[in-house]
Amino acid sequence: MGVSTDPVKVVLAGATGHGRHHLDDLRRLAATGLVEPAGICDVRPVQLDVEFGGGPLPQSADLGELVAATGAEITIVCTPIHTHADLAVTALRAGSHVLLEKPPAASPEAHARIAAAVAETGLACQVGFQSLGSRAVPALRELMASGALGRVRGIGGAGAWERPASYFTRSSWAGRRRLHGADVVDGALTNPFAHAVATALALVDGPIEAVETELYHAHPIEADDTSCLRVRIAGGPVITIAVSLCATGRSEPYLVVHGEAARARLTYTLDELRVERADGSVETTVHERDGLLENLVAHIRTGAELLVPLSRTETFTQVLDAVRLAPEPLPIAERHQVVERDGGGAVTHRYLPGIAELTARSAAELALYSELGAPWTEVELQVAGAPVAAYEWRPDLPVTDSPRPYLHPVRTLGGVTVTEVRPDDHVHHLGAGVAIADLGGANFWGGRTYVKGRGPAWLDDHGRQRHVAFTRLADDGFTEELEWIGPGDRLIARERRTVTARPVGDAWALDLAFTLTNLTGSPLEVNSSATKGRPGAGYGGFFWRAPGASTGRVTFPGDEEAVHGSRGRWVAMAGTGPDGRDWTLVFVQASDDPWFVRVAEYPGVGQALAWDRPLVVEDTLSRRVVTVVADGRLDGPSVSALAATVEATIVETANGETAIRERT
Repeated sequence: MGVSTDPVKVVLAGATGHGRHHLDDLRRLAATGLVEPAGICDVRPVQLDVEFGGGPLPQSADLGELVAATGAEITIVCTPIHTHADLAVTALRAGSHVLLEKPPAASPEAHARIAAAVAETGLACQVGFQSLGSRAVPALRELMASGALGRVRGIGGAGAWERPASYFTRSSWAGRRRLHGADVVDGALTNPFAHAVATALALVDGPIEAVETELYHAHPIEADDTSCLRVRIAGGPVITIAVSLCATGRSEPYLVVHGEAARARLTYTLDELRVERADGSVETTVHERDGLLENLVAHIRTGAELLVPLSRTETFTQVLDAVRLAPEPLPIAERHQVVERDGGGAVTHRYLPGIAELTARSAAELALYSELGAPWTEVELQVAGAPVAAYEWRPDLPVTDSPRPYLHPVRTLGGVTVTEVRPDDHVHHLGAGVAIADLGGANFWGGRTYVKGRGPAWLDDHGRQRHVAFTRLADDGFTEELEWIGPGDRLIARERRTVTARPVGDAWALDLAFTLTNLTGSPLEVNSSATKGRPGAGYGGFFWRAPGASTGRVTFPGDEEAVHGSRGRWVAMAGTGPDGRDWTLVFVQASDDPWFVRVAEYPGVGQALAWDRPLVVEDTLSRRVVTVVADGRLDGPSVSALAATVEATIVETANGETAIRERT
């Protein structure tokens, strides 16, 4: 039996928006006799602005009914992302092959539903990653496999486009992560720049080991408009992709394959492959691209191999799922943007200065935005527009410091620095933060560990606090998720840390609350050097290291001997900085832990969770300390009055987050 030459009947589901491109493609291929447009499926009547030889096309909101009535062999699904799985399965079970617009599905579960229908029906599902129809992709794979590029250490991708504010209001699902309870995942990485991700994945083999994401948005949307990720492939090169829809103008997105002998750049929208060799020679080739609809027709008629079968996009859906499950994208403060408005004051565009260059640096260095120091990834707290504290959430520290995030520099409103990091006397003191000498047998304080009957000793017991995500990030504070990891990568606890900066009279207050959740499956002990035999060394919990160069240090409500080990709601410390300017810190706790205070040896104040006996954590441990940061050297009565005011105005919100309210 010969191969049929009759046109293949095609119905289009979703004929508005991007569907117009498919209508143009159908008109072009109909003129060649390859396809016959057979119908339109849409929830609303579609006014066609293209002509088809057979007259008006049948239209229906019921895809299964339309496929059955027209005898369509192919259904193009170009509808909102969260509808892809239902419509693809409907078309397959109605007897039609499918050309499915990217991304194929909004979750692995939805992807699996389509795959099951493909297996059940024996029909084809081609996914609309047009870039994978480019012959530049197999040409680049061959270069990599042949060794012409040398050992490949990574693939970097970059894309920066301009999109008006109206782009994110073009439909009910635009810029959404979910809609009416359904996953949408319409972010920059998973929709407009999905081709960058899919094409990079098509260049490598091997399963995905891990995906790191950094998701941000400048526009007031749910999803990300500026984001990056890193994909680690088992036994393969690392992949980074950095993209944004907040550029001025459009630059063509591209991938760079970093080889030890040569570097290859694929501008996938132009099918252009440029190879730069170590000897300085450059070779540029432009490749042909095969249309995905034509390829699907050839598959149906002659058994030609599909260019982008659904199975080839499984790793893309894994990456999409990492984006779907990632913490909500963080807003980029307007102070980092250039905002354009129309005559009526409505925002028309939001630009991120230098974003195209930043995405290019990411591709060149295989680095994420935070690693490149993008200003909107830096955590800087502000009070009344003045920067008062920086937060180092990815510290580069030796293991013996028990690496952990910390606040430094913290400054008064007048600009006096009141924290210190890695001082000579105790290099493991890190500004203001949370540290515990012994949590479940791991040293999360840094330095030597006190051993009963032996004294301080260097042990291989240091843990680290690993930043997982910010679930809130704003100029006035943040909420952060962390993991406390012991030696041998033993996961001991999870922490939720909330930090807020607010004005308090002529000063400001840093409100730090943390909740540790025990992940060991058994009671978790908090110990200190004191519980092991060193009296008075019960330090552990919130800790603030003040500058050691400060002079004239004093404490309130008494001297060091009086306040060290006291259980009052507050203690205070004052001093004079090296520049001659005075400062005062007032610490107010929501619990009744003993205070650990040092003045003469060095200036430091913190909690003593395990003052003289171990503290056992069954499930969770929550603590909160509010620190007033003031200019000048306050006297005893002034400190006492300020502490009383702060203590009276500490409130617990319904969800466990904390805040300070000024008296009105």
